[in-house]
Amino acid sequence: MDHFDAAKSSRRYFDWAATAIPEEKPLAGFFGNPSSLYEEGRKAREALENARSRCAAVLGVPGETVYFTSCGTESNALVLHSLILKARKTGVLYSAVEHSSVRENCQVLERLGFPVIPGKVEKDGRISPETLSRALEKHPDTRFAAIMGVNNETGALMDMKALSEVIRSKNVPVFFHSDLVQAAGKLRLDIRGWDLDSASFSAHKLGGPRGIGLLYLKKPIEVLYTGGGQERGIRPGTENTLGAMALAECLEKHAAAGALEAACKEAAARWAYLIRALKKNPRCRLVPEDREEEDKRFSPWILQARFRDVPGEVMVRALDSEGIAISTGSACSSSSPGRPVLSAMGLDEHASLEGVRISQGWSTSYEDLDALLEGIQKALAFL
Repeated sequence: MDHFDAAKSSRRYFDWAATAIPEEKPLAGFFGNPSSLYEEGRKAREALENARSRCAAVLGVPGETVYFTSCGTESNALVLHSLILKARKTGVLYSAVEHSSVRENCQVLERLGFPVIPGKVEKDGRISPETLSRALEKHPDTRFAAIMGVNNETGALMDMKALSEVIRSKNVPVFFHSDLVQAAGKLRLDIRGWDLDSASFSAHKLGGPRGIGLLYLKKPIEVLYTGGGQERGIRPGTENTLGAMALAECLEKHAAAGALEAACKEAAARWAYLIRALKKNPRCRLVPEDREEEDKRFSPWILQARFRDVPGEVMVRALDSEGIAISTGSACSSSSPGRPVLSAMGLDEHASLEGVRISQGWSTSYEDLDALLEGIQKALAFL
C-alpha cells in the first residue's frame, strides 16, 4: 500500500495536530497472538514487551507502568471511568480547555452524580497555578484533576511542574492525570518530575499508525470493563503488537532529547515567520491576540487564528480548494458546531466560530508557509 508522500504531493498539509503524516514501515514476522503459547505467539509477546521497554525508556518511567491502548481517547476514558468503581463519588476538576475525550467523559461523570468542576483558564488559554489553587480550596472534595500538557487547539503550554506542586501541596491526595497527546514529540516530558499519576499518548500524532495509544499509570487502577486480562488487566483485548512496535519507533525518533530539541528550534523559527506575516494582515487576529512571534507560553507546532467576518468552516473550505489543509479545531469534535476551548478563553460566539487551527510538523517547509499565506490572501480577496 502506498503512503502519503509530502514531497511529491501538490497539497500543503497544516493539520498535523489532527494526525501527523504517517511514517509507516512494514513490520513482518510478528503476526502471532501475544497471548498464545506457541512460537509465533512467543515472538509476538517478546516484540510487544520490547516495544513497552523502549517506550518506557523514552518517557523515563518503569516498563511496568506502561500500558498499550487503542488511542489517547481510550487512555483518558480508562482513567476517568475507573472513578465509577470508587466507594464514594470523587470530586473531579478538569481545565475548561481539555480535549473532548476528557471534557465529555467528565460530563458523563457529572450526569452520574459526580461533583465536576471545569477549571477556569486565563485569556491565553492556560490554567494558572493561582487559579488552580483557588479552585481546589473552593472545592475541597476534589480528589481527581485532569490538566492537559499542550492544548490541541491553541498550543497553550501548561506549567505542569507548577501545577503539580499546587496539587501536591494540598492536605488531601489528588490523583493527577494529564493528556500528553500533543506534548509527546513536541516538548520535553518530565513525567516523574511532574509527579503524574497517569498520562495518555497517541501514536498517530507522532507519525505512527492509528489504533495504538499508550497509558502511563504510576500505580495500577481498577478498570470499569474487563475480559481477557491483557495488559495486566488494565486494557483487555488482543494486543496490537505491530502498533506497539511502531509507537516505540516514533517515540524514539521524535521524543528523544536530541532530536526533539533540534525539531522544536526549527519549528519555532518557522512559526515566528508565519506569525510575523499574519500580523501584517489587517483581517487576521491571532488567538490570543497577544501571542508573540516566539512565545514561551505556546507550543511552536500549533497556532489558532481567525479572520474577520469569515467563519472558520468557510476558510477551511476555501483553502482546501487552493490545495491547503487546515482545520477549525479538534478533528474529534468536528461534528460539534461550538468551540468550547475558545469560549473558555473569553471569545464570544461570533469570534469563536471564526477560529481556525494551523498546525505544522517535522516536514513543514518555508515554501509550505508561503503557499499558505498566498492561499489566505486569495481566500480573503474572494470572500
